[in-house]
Amino acid sequence: MTTRNTLERSLHDVGAAAWFGGSLMGAVGVNGAADAVRDPKDRARTAAMGWAKWSPVNAVAIGAHLIGGAAVLYANRGRAKNQAGVTSNTIVKLALTGAALAATVYSGVLGAKTAEGDGHPVDGATDPSASTPDDVASAQRQLRYLQWALPALTGAIVVLGSQQGEQQRPSQILAGVGTKLARRAQD
Repeated sequence: MTTRNTLERSLHDVGAAAWFGGSLMGAVGVNGAADAVRDPKDRARTAAMGWAKWSPVNAVAIGAHLIGGAAVLYANRGRAKNQAGVTSNTIVKLALTGAALAATVYSGVLGAKTAEGDGHPVDGATDPSASTPDDVASAQRQLRYLQWALPALTGAIVVLGSQQGEQQRPSQILAGVGTKLARRAQD
């Protein structure tokens, strides 16, 4: 039996990196470029088209991250249970992953709403104009925050993955298992 999980870790890490990078580039690049479109009726639709082109790649990245993460967690289930700090990191990372998944899906729903119809005049991809219909304006205001929440959430997932890598150092394993055993002895 191999003790390496290179494929699983690669799926996990590359998937998270693409999810983070795509969300950050979308907020800055796609939405920023759409804001520069001359015709206000084409701005939201242009942003939606850019995001739609990215969506299949993003879905693969998210799937790779989830499959790789599940495989890594399964391979490290003993450490996750018995090493102090690993359990809490894993729980926080799972919660952030769930929040990022929900934010990704909700952003897609809102983005589709902003692109409906023949095009509504907007000031930018996430900025309604005075003549933007109320439902579209509401979706844009929510997207204004979600476009930054996604890179923050996925960035935190990447950071926690780095911390998990550090927790696998032999000195960290010994200290973490020792701490966990000491806590169990006190209970």
